[in-house]
Amino acid sequence: MEIKEVIGIDASKLTLDCCIHNSGSQEVFGNTLEDIPAMAEWSLDISGVGKQELLFVFEHTGLYTYELIQYLGGEGYLFHVVPGLEIKRSLGIARGKDDRADAKRIAQYGYRIRDEVKPYRMPSEALASLKRLMSMRGKLVAQRAGHMTTLGEQQRVLDGKINKVLFHVQKEVINTLDLQIRVVEKEMDKIMYGDPELKKLFRLLTSIKGIGAVTARFLIVYTVGFTAFRNWRKFASYCGIAPFPNRSGTSVRGRTKISHLANKEGKVLFHLCAMTAIQCVPEMRVFYQRRLKEGKNEMSTLNIVRNKLLARAFAVVKRGTPYVDTMGYAA
Repeated sequence: MEIKEVIGIDASKLTLDCCIHNSGSQEVFGNTLEDIPAMAEWSLDISGVGKQELLFVFEHTGLYTYELIQYLGGEGYLFHVVPGLEIKRSLGIARGKDDRADAKRIAQYGYRIRDEVKPYRMPSEALASLKRLMSMRGKLVAQRAGHMTTLGEQQRVLDGKINKVLFHVQKEVINTLDLQIRVVEKEMDKIMYGDPELKKLFRLLTSIKGIGAVTARFLIVYTVGFTAFRNWRKFASYCGIAPFPNRSGTSVRGRTKISHLANKEGKVLFHLCAMTAIQCVPEMRVFYQRRLKEGKNEMSTLNIVRNKLLARAFAVVKRGTPYVDTMGYAA
C-alpha cells in the first residue's frame, strides 16, 4: 500500500518529540508504554490516513526506542528505524540542536525515502535476547583483556612480595570474569539450541572451516536470521570488508579500499576467521601464498579471504545444506 504520510520521531530517555510531515503538526509525548498508544492515536487522527498508509521513522537509540518498537510492531504499524549518522548526513548543513527541529528533519528525511524504505521487521525474542547476551559477552571479554594486560605489566615491573594483595585481587577479578563469560556463553547456547531455526543456521555456518561459534552467532544476529540483507555483498559492505573505488574526474586516482563506516566487530571477527582459514584450509592457504608470491598486498589478500568465507556462509544458508569440502574429495 502507498505511504501517504510520515511521522518523524526524535526519541530521548523521557520523551518522544513527534512531527507529521505534510501538516507540520508537532507534539511531545512521554516515552513510556502508557503514553506511546496516545502518540499513535494522535498520529492517525491528525494525519487523517489509515494505519497502513502511515510510516513512523526514528533513529535507533537502543533502550530509548525499545518500548516504541515493541508497541508499534505489536500493533501492526509500519515503521522504519534509521542509523543516526544516515539522517545526519542526509540533511546538509544544520546549525544548532533542538528536539523539535530534529523530529521535523527526521520526518522530511522519511518522506523523501518513503517509496524506497522497507518497514522494520521485528526480530524474534530469541534473536533479541541473543543480541543482548552477545553485547554483554563483548563487554566482559574487553574487561578481562584489560585486567590481564594490567596484571602482566604489573608483574613485570613491581615487586611480587610487596604487591601480593594487588596481584591476588587482579587474578580473582580475572577468574570471576572467566566464570561470567562461561555463564553468558552457556545461556547463548541454550537459546541457540532451543530454537530449531537458529540451531539449523548455527550448524550450517559452523560447518565452514574457519567460521567458529562467535562468528556464527554474529552472522545470525546481525542478518536477523539471514533475512535483513539481500546477498553477502550487502553484508560485506555493512561489516566494512567490501572494497570501494576512490576516483574522481581525471586527477583523483586513489586506491580501491574498504570504508570505515562499518560494524567494526564484524570486520574483526572475519579477520580472525581469515587468519584461521589461511592456516587450516588448504585451498585458502594456497591462494594466500600464491598471491603473496605474485607481489600482491597482504591485507588486500586477507580481505579477499574474508569475503570468500562470508560468501560461503550465505551460500550454505541459501542452499540449506552444510558446506562440502570439494578440495578434500579431489585430493
